[in-house]
Amino acid sequence: MSKNLTIYDTTLRDGNQTAGVGLSLRDKLKIAEKLDDFGVDYIEGGWPNSTNQIDTAFYREIKKLNLKNSKIAAFGSTKRPRTNIDEDGFIGDLVAADTGIVTIYGKSWKLHVTEIIRCTPQENLDMIAESVEYLLQYKDEVIFDAEHFFDGYKDDAEYAVKVLETAKNAGAKYLVLCDTNGGILPEQFSRIFKSVSQKIDGNLGVHFHNDSGCAEANSILSVEFGAVQIQGTINGMGERCGNANLCTIIPAVQMKLGKNLIPAENMKKLKDISISVSEIANMGHNANAPFVGDNAFSHKAGAHADGVRKNSVSFEHISPETVGNSRNFVVSDQAGRGTILEILKGILHKNVEKDEPIVNAVLKKVKEMEAKGYHFEMAQGTLELLIHKEMSDFVAPFETKAFRVIEDKSENGESVSEAIIKIFNKETREEVHTAANGDGPVDALYNALIKAVGELYPSIAKVHLKDFKVRVLEGSEGTAASVRVLIESSDGVNSWGTIGVSTNIIEASWDALLDSVYYKLLKG
Repeated sequence: MSKNLTIYDTTLRDGNQTAGVGLSLRDKLKIAEKLDDFGVDYIEGGWPNSTNQIDTAFYREIKKLNLKNSKIAAFGSTKRPRTNIDEDGFIGDLVAADTGIVTIYGKSWKLHVTEIIRCTPQENLDMIAESVEYLLQYKDEVIFDAEHFFDGYKDDAEYAVKVLETAKNAGAKYLVLCDTNGGILPEQFSRIFKSVSQKIDGNLGVHFHNDSGCAEANSILSVEFGAVQIQGTINGMGERCGNANLCTIIPAVQMKLGKNLIPAENMKKLKDISISVSEIANMGHNANAPFVGDNAFSHKAGAHADGVRKNSVSFEHISPETVGNSRNFVVSDQAGRGTILEILKGILHKNVEKDEPIVNAVLKKVKEMEAKGYHFEMAQGTLELLIHKEMSDFVAPFETKAFRVIEDKSENGESVSEAIIKIFNKETREEVHTAANGDGPVDALYNALIKAVGELYPSIAKVHLKDFKVRVLEGSEGTAASVRVLIESSDGVNSWGTIGVSTNIIEASWDALLDSVYYKLLKG
């Protein structure tokens, strides 16, 4: 496959506009290294200026890293109206960033020209031309982002095209059509892009926001219409509803359209980079995301599981391993022997026949627990423990004798949770009695447990709770109803879910917590 497309990642700038996200300098450098290792062509680091110290420092520090694949682009705007370009602070900051590439945005919608930056349409064109020409005295490439292009085209197509022509004639390498408001639909986009490509003989790119849910679809369509650059972010991070998601676009275009975007061997790193960016940005990872979500290749219905077991293409559009993901068979009330067989196969690393006693034993146990309110879709850790217990190859190394949680509220209004536990350690044959405080009852219980057995089992000290959910099960018992507690845990490398069910919320939490710790001991 010949290289005919470039991927331009703007996670560090546009992605950083996500509500609740604030990437530090260290965060940005770590993500940049991940992006370079993955093989994207361009990494946009941010907007260097006197009020943005992190982005300004990024361009200084990134030079110290040994990047192998990606070019670094600084981002900014065209010169401002009625300002001499050599006195324009924003332009000066781009020059000072000392990158070989800059990306500048300019207005292509007359509404913005006359009402936002308040100059004449011709003045706007002059600003674009002068900015591109000036920056090319210092830079190898200038990329021009035509802001609000599609809204501008619908308002005044002739002027919007004139903006692109002006940037091209001034020397811009790429002319990027931006859907800044994120409202363009695929049919409208297709019609406009094809029309523009007939009028402009240049390197057209696209930049979509996802406010109408079409950012990825439009980006993929653009490739078929001749776009040579796609801009987007990892996991679709971005302001409002986010930007076009490169974790969807890259595999779709490369694996389904046959275009060469990243080195083929790097596609297996896709899920890793997706999760890594989520972790660095302190965001929950989308389990239902295409290609990279934990549920992207999960099979719940018995018929689906049976079909995949016989021939994976019957219910999977690609092999999960090609994007660094894995197949997951979810046990539920729809599960049959096919699902159990696949789960056992994954655990035992060998084929299991459907008439083997362990299959019926596990299926019976699962159904019994489901009748009590257990739900294994998000509790694979508890399920795997159940299976190992049925196979008699895992025995809990300690057992609970008693536990108690005390909630104290001080005069200043602060709440403190104290947990007291008594366990019997089967290895030392000792009864251990400990107490610990925590931020809430589950945290206190975990701290007490670590205090009791942490020295003997140091690996569990790596476990931390990522999520905690409580659901009251259907029924008419009111406050005496059973509750289901789901805990998601991680050791910094892997994540797993465990579950507890009881009429006592503390007991349900303790059971889920114990399973989380036992699962870590099982896996090592």
